[in-house]
Amino acid sequence: MTMDETTSKSGAGRLTTQDLLTLTKFRLSVLVVVTTLVGFWLRKGPDWSVAQLLHTLVGATLAAFGAAVFNQLMEIEPDSRMERTADRPLPSGRISPTAAFVIGWLFSALALVHLTLRVNLEAAAITALTLVVYLFIYTPLKRQSAINTLVGAVSGALPPLIGWVGAAGARGEHDPFFRWSLLVEPGAIYLFALLFLWQLPHFLAINWMYREEYLKGGFVMLANEDEAGKKTSTHALAYAVAAVLLMLYPAWEHLVYSWVFVPGGLLLSGWLCGLAWRFFQDPTRATARRLFFCTLAWLPAVLFLTVMTWRSRP
Repeated sequence: MTMDETTSKSGAGRLTTQDLLTLTKFRLSVLVVVTTLVGFWLRKGPDWSVAQLLHTLVGATLAAFGAAVFNQLMEIEPDSRMERTADRPLPSGRISPTAAFVIGWLFSALALVHLTLRVNLEAAAITALTLVVYLFIYTPLKRQSAINTLVGAVSGALPPLIGWVGAAGARGEHDPFFRWSLLVEPGAIYLFALLFLWQLPHFLAINWMYREEYLKGGFVMLANEDEAGKKTSTHALAYAVAAVLLMLYPAWEHLVYSWVFVPGGLLLSGWLCGLAWRFFQDPTRATARRLFFCTLAWLPAVLFLTVMTWRSRP
């Protein structure tokens, strides 16, 4: 037995709470819970069942944990090469791949079974789709094509739809087997577009700040060969402009009280667009960092504004 193997095996017995939080990407999973909650609330309004909401959130949370575990399981080797991820439980050897596989499988399976039995088929199907896109398309694509960022944004935009369809409750006697109509309701379209457009400036800023790390890990990202930063910053600006335009959609569909939402949404998105413009004019780590922190504040602010001004009930 080599010294590395001895270290790995001895380290595997010292799994801490922090390791579990890292393995399940707890902070990212909180975002899934919040957006699922918002999706549920917007469709259901004040007339909601605590049990129905909790069952929906439990399923979404378990799925987020499972996806995080499997993602890290699939990226042990590249994570070990990047400084910011080398100390994660799997590449550092504090947990074995076999144990991680069992944990990820249990979380994912429980999520799908729970949502199917206690919420509805639509919520389970959207959750399954999220897992498939994230694990079997996005994760492998990260080492093949820069388009992975767009695919990842799709999987990240699906959780609010879990809440949206979960709020519809069980299928009625005269409902079709699968209620596709839930997914094309204006509220569902808005939530998906909001999360999709938010992720792109957010992750493009991260990509620019850590492009050397991504190169070490073997990930194919937009900023890898973009030393001047023009390509990355142009994309970030384009999606920020699209986010500004999106603020008009809920008003157009009469989903919100326009006289409050539109000025607030345009102000917030104008801020996002302004920092994306600065990044475009001067692509540096400092301007990317400011854009990144802006995105962290922008999403919760827009979600809060949406909840406060929402008036549509299906």
